[in-house]
Amino acid sequence: MAAVLFDFSGTLFRIESTESWLRAVLDEAALTLPEPELTGTARALEAAGALPGGASPQRVPADLTGVWAVRDESAELHRAAYTGLSRRVPLPDPDLYDALYERHMSPAAWSPYPDTAEVLRGLRERGVPVGVVSNIGWDLRPVFRAHGLDAYVDAYVLSYEHGVQKPDPRLFSVACDALGVGPQQVLMVGDSRSADGGAAALGCRVHFVDHLPAAERPDGLRPVLDLVGPPGRPVQPR
Repeated sequence: MAAVLFDFSGTLFRIESTESWLRAVLDEAALTLPEPELTGTARALEAAGALPGGASPQRVPADLTGVWAVRDESAELHRAAYTGLSRRVPLPDPDLYDALYERHMSPAAWSPYPDTAEVLRGLRERGVPVGVVSNIGWDLRPVFRAHGLDAYVDAYVLSYEHGVQKPDPRLFSVACDALGVGPQQVLMVGDSRSADGGAAALGCRVHFVDHLPAAERPDGLRPVLDLVGPPGRPVQPR
C-alpha cells in the first residue's frame, strides 16, 4: 500500500459518552439536574441519536428523514439534523440544544484510540502518507492538533467541504488525488461497511475496525502496519 486513508469517528477517535457530554454542557451553563433525571436524560439523548459520533437514532422522526439522509453534505444540514434530534428530549434551558452541538466539536469531547498515535507514527516512519476521510459537518483539524496528531496527517477530506458524503466514491477519489496516489495503491480503514466500504468501488483495499469505546479496543488499528509493510523512507508533512 502506498497510502492509507482513515475514517475519523469510531476509527481514529472516539466521542465521549452521552452522559459525559450532557454533564459537561450542564456544568458550563451552571445548571444541575437530580442524578436520576440526568442519567435518564442522557439515555433519552442516546436513544434519539443526538450525539454525533455516538449511537445511531433508534428512529429518525419523519420530519427529519430528508435532512438526516444528507446531513454530512454541509455544516448547516449537520447542525439541523443533530439539534433536531436533541430537541426531541426535554432539557431545562432551550439554549442547551445548541450548547450540546457546540460541545461535540470540542477537542475535549474526543479521545484517540490507544493505538492511534502509534499507528500514525508508524506509517510516517514507513514513508506512507495518510489522509483522513470523514462524513462530518465541521472542521475536525483542531481535534488532531489538540491531541498532537496533526503532524501525521497529510490531507483531510471532509464531506461538508465537498458536498459529497461516503459511500460516494467521489470523496475517496478526492483523497487519493490529494495524496497523489492511485486508488489501487490505497488502503481505506474505517468502522462502517456501508460508508467506508464505498472506497472499494474506486479500487481501494478496505480494512474494517470495530466501533467500540476506546477502552474496549486497545489495538484494533495495529494490523494496518502489517498491511503496509516494514519502515522505509519517512515522508515529510504537506
